[in-house]
Amino acid sequence: MHIHILGICGTFMGSLALLARELGHTVTGSDTNVYPPMSTQLENAGVTIEEGYLVKHLQPAPDLVVVGNTMKRGMDVIEYMLDTGLRYTSGPQFLSEQVLQSRHVIAVAGTHGKTTTTTMLAWILHYAGVDTGFLIGGVPLVNTTDEHLQQVFAHSSYLGAEKTDDDTTVPSGYFVIEADEYDSAFFDKRSKFVHYRPRTAILNNLEFDHADIFADLNAIQTQFHHMVRMIPSTGKIIMPAAIISLEDTLAKGVWTPIWRTAVIDTTASNTSKNDRTLKNNSDWQAELIREDGSQFQVSFAADKEVAVIDWGMSGIHNVNNALVAVAAAYDVGVSISTACAALSAFAGIKRRMELIGDVNDVLVFDDFAHHPTAITTTLDGAKKKLAGRRIWAIIEPRSNTMKMGIHQDSLAESAALADYTLWYEPAGLEWGLREVIEQATATSDSIINQHVMSSVDTIIEHISSHAQAGDAIVVMSNGGFEGIHQRLLAALRDK
Repeated sequence: MHIHILGICGTFMGSLALLARELGHTVTGSDTNVYPPMSTQLENAGVTIEEGYLVKHLQPAPDLVVVGNTMKRGMDVIEYMLDTGLRYTSGPQFLSEQVLQSRHVIAVAGTHGKTTTTTMLAWILHYAGVDTGFLIGGVPLVNTTDEHLQQVFAHSSYLGAEKTDDDTTVPSGYFVIEADEYDSAFFDKRSKFVHYRPRTAILNNLEFDHADIFADLNAIQTQFHHMVRMIPSTGKIIMPAAIISLEDTLAKGVWTPIWRTAVIDTTASNTSKNDRTLKNNSDWQAELIREDGSQFQVSFAADKEVAVIDWGMSGIHNVNNALVAVAAAYDVGVSISTACAALSAFAGIKRRMELIGDVNDVLVFDDFAHHPTAITTTLDGAKKKLAGRRIWAIIEPRSNTMKMGIHQDSLAESAALADYTLWYEPAGLEWGLREVIEQATATSDSIINQHVMSSVDTIIEHISSHAQAGDAIVVMSNGGFEGIHQRLLAALRDK
């Protein structure tokens, strides 16, 4: 079958294209945002990518058009698809029908950490010998001599084990999926994860985001509860303790056993009252051994086994991601010690505090953070892991929610942990980023050294002129950011 995917270079649709290839289909696609790493892995997999959304891309007619959620009525290619009666579906619906029907689905949902947690969980299962399928909205980093792991995690998706029954081969076993709350398509405004019908679900956190499709937090909670309604009573829900937005969601009704998790800071001289409360109200705990989260102990109240994760990652957010991943793996039969050994060998994923260059001891990192909470947690982890280095934050407010200015009042505070922050204000932003940052720096003693610049060239020139040996530069954006990473490295080398 010939499948054409509209919006193929999105993290979800690109991973879906790779699964369709594994299923034996001929896959083509089109997009207006063609940049690595997704474009590279698609081309390497034999997927033809065409620039733009043109009617001619659907001529001759494919057997099926998979429509990405950035497509809208009024676009020539969509009107042509509808007028000519081409067969079409959404990405989540295709995935549900073609891959997930016979699987034990493990879904990872939440405003933050979905990609990282999904990758961790898939890594644990394969490390433990469980040939699970997966779909990740990112590209894993692989630093191992294990040939199986190298092969499986060379891409952002993998079909996994298959079952042959009556001469028919169908996917079976487990499937780990990043369960996004964004809508499915212009003709299906339900969240993607409603299609997945998980048996095990991680609800990692829940904040207001995607203001372009959700009116408020309650609207997102409604979608989360749609998914909760589908989880069987023999399944499992895994979530951090004491997150009010999640507890309020479950108060609408829950029919599935819950494991709650908590991260406890045992590096402090005295355990706080809050930590004691969390420990008493959680089933799973991660107790910090190092303050930056690079080493911690994992335990489960119903199991005497205790194990330690000692890895190259940092940040309390990643400790939490690891803990829920270990719990989900345990739910499908992986021991705590095996899961912790797997994560001790975990290299991370691209664009999550990924070190992309070191020029004369100036480190340049790439990170996907694009929400105030994610910016704060990323910088907190960086400050602790890179203690002694000055931290520069370069931030592009690129997401739809950011462009609408929904989080403008918390932006400056979110970057307060950085020693220097450069905000990029692109042309056409609907609100005044410069005025917001200037007002914050004028009225708060804790918000200093934050500046707004209107061109990437100006940012690169400023950094290359002022960065010193021993500095660390963290670039945060959920897009290509006009190739700033490699351009910055080149400018630092020229200096």
